Amino acid sequence: MVNYSESATPAAILAHGLTVVRGDRTVLRGLDFAVPPGRVTGLLGPSGCGKSTLMRAIVGTQAKVTGTLDVLGHPAGDAALRSRIGYVTQAPSVYDDLTVRQNLDYFAAVLLPGRALREDRRTAVDRALHDVDLTSHADALAGRLSGGQRSRVSLAVALLGTPELLVLDEPTVGLDPVLRRDLWNLFHRIADRGATLLVSSHVMDEAERCHRLLLMREGEILADDTPEALRRRNDTLTVEDAFLHLVDAANARAAAPLEESQR
Repeated sequence: MVNYSESATPAAILAHGLTVVRGDRTVLRGLDFAVPPGRVTGLLGPSGCGKSTLMRAIVGTQAKVTGTLDVLGHPAGDAALRSRIGYVTQAPSVYDDLTVRQNLDYFAAVLLPGRALREDRRTAVDRALHDVDLTSHADALAGRLSGGQRSRVSLAVALLGTPELLVLDEPTVGLDPVLRRDLWNLFHRIADRGATLLVSSHVMDEAERCHRLLLMREGEILADDTPEALRRRNDTLTVEDAFLHLVDAANARAAAPLEESQR
């Protein structure tokens, strides 16, 4: 594991003791991890393990966060990060009564006010449409698009400002295999341009498409490593098998004190 606190290349995201409590439940439990810059990092784990809470903490919208969490060299939620991060939630964020282009024109005016001329905003919209392969649907009403197409409109909105960090919460859920493949190819092209991507999923075969992985279970990080290193260290053929091996090991450690106390 790379120690980014000592590395010459600073981490895009660096957490120490990151904890989130909601009511009487601890959702994230003292997380320590680093997300390298210019790479696609997968945040994988079963539904309900805390992935979305962690992403909200990173983009600065999660309450009751303790520990330290630095994003692009600033504390998470710092005003300086607003134009540098793109965030796509699980639910598409589009206006159904506007066309795809009208949605992007609106968000371009909001995200790029005063920083870009009208021609620059139009260029940004055209680039985003091309990136998500929606140029041919630019004049279609968003409300008439398929679920996968609506998700791609949300992704296009996040790409408008050419963000340095993209945080994507299960962007491929419910998509057919072809669309999933095309989106992952896009994620890698964006990373090749220098951006950092954090992509969550509960589908373990998507782990193989990432440069690096954070594997989560019940609010904890089970592993922070590359897919190859995880397979090798756990002597498995797939990341899914490595994850199951880590879960079994964690369960065994948790059960050991209980068994000892019952003797």
